[in-house]
Amino acid sequence: MLESRVIRKLAMRLLPVLIAGYFIAIIDRANLGVAALTMNADLGISAAAFGVAASVFFVPYVLLEVPSNLALQRFGARWWIARIMVTWGILAAAHALVWDVPSLYVARALLGAAEAGFFPGVIFYLTLWFPSAYRGRIMAIFTAGIPVALIIGTPLSGLILEMEGVLGLHGWQWVYLIEGLPAVVLGVLIPFLLPASPEKATFLTAEERTWITDTLAGERAEREAAGGHGRAVLRTLLSPQVLMFALVYYGLTNLNGAVSTFLPQILQPFGLGTTATTFVAAIPYVFGLLGMLVLGRLADRPGLRAGSIHVALGISFVGLVGSAIVDEPIIKLVALCVASVGVFGVLPTFWGVPSAVLTGAAAAGGIALINALGNLSSVVNPAVIGAIRESTGDFNGGLLWLAAMSLVAMIALAITLAVWKPARRHPVPATENGVRA
Repeated sequence: MLESRVIRKLAMRLLPVLIAGYFIAIIDRANLGVAALTMNADLGISAAAFGVAASVFFVPYVLLEVPSNLALQRFGARWWIARIMVTWGILAAAHALVWDVPSLYVARALLGAAEAGFFPGVIFYLTLWFPSAYRGRIMAIFTAGIPVALIIGTPLSGLILEMEGVLGLHGWQWVYLIEGLPAVVLGVLIPFLLPASPEKATFLTAEERTWITDTLAGERAEREAAGGHGRAVLRTLLSPQVLMFALVYYGLTNLNGAVSTFLPQILQPFGLGTTATTFVAAIPYVFGLLGMLVLGRLADRPGLRAGSIHVALGISFVGLVGSAIVDEPIIKLVALCVASVGVFGVLPTFWGVPSAVLTGAAAAGGIALINALGNLSSVVNPAVIGAIRESTGDFNGGLLWLAAMSLVAMIALAITLAVWKPARRHPVPATENGVRA
């Protein structure tokens, strides 16, 4: 079957490279939480100051998100993604040079500026290759890089921490050095590993290229707004639909980021030791990966995309509240595993909706704006959680704060769907085995 063969080829050719990039991005962003197990004491960083450091990353990240994605549209996805990876890799490794709280703030801000546009840029790149009916599944596979990176990266960072004193460096300095440089290497290779467009995809036959280009062109023709290029972008950026998506994303976007940033410290009172803590911290991410795959598959079924978002947010709410109201280590860990199913599973289910209705330059700007406005919660939440930890002595209040964010997302999505009814989509075509690709 031509269709299933093309989708399979596209997935096998594009996803390994993109997942590898996102894998590195998540490790470089989340290793702050592992480094904090020893770095905070070495540099005299308080819980509140650490929360601010986690927040500072997202200030330039949010401000530069839309400009970065519009530049991606102008210069080409491959080259712009490569530029992002090289600069963030250098700056991630440079975290090894921080010596106090202000220098950590500067390093986090520079890293946020460098990484701005990567995630929405990849989403946009995927819309150039995959028909809308397949994007929920593809996004589930791509964003699975988040929990996989955390499953591997968290204990790996814990092991690197054991390099304390090697060549006169602290273990946390080695974490930043070793885990930052792979982004530079992959960034240099990106322009040679990713094809520019379906029309130039030499790994497809002429018949396959014709099918995918005609299919994507047909979808663009159906959705493209009337008017000029600039007007289409402006209408998208100012549309109530995009702004409501941004509000939904505000509620859900920092759930997984906050959990991964603070989880090692949440588990530290269990008394397991630094390395053992990082290995235990990987367990909830296994459940997060399961949530991504199951809920991402559910999201591609006709009529269930919005429902799957509500399911994911509901699971995250229950798990976060449960983890906040119990202190017994095993039960708390179980509750965090439940929360992770929804916290991580909501990402691919959400992005399947806006990526299915936005296209062209409007898609680049619209997706970036949703991501940018939504990530304002990433500026607020870590600072709030750090302040709560500083004032109460534990993370239970912070977990309840995250539960409230998932509730905000559920309410905003319900209002959005009550006002705006998504266009009916064709069912996801089945492959030759009867399984949707």
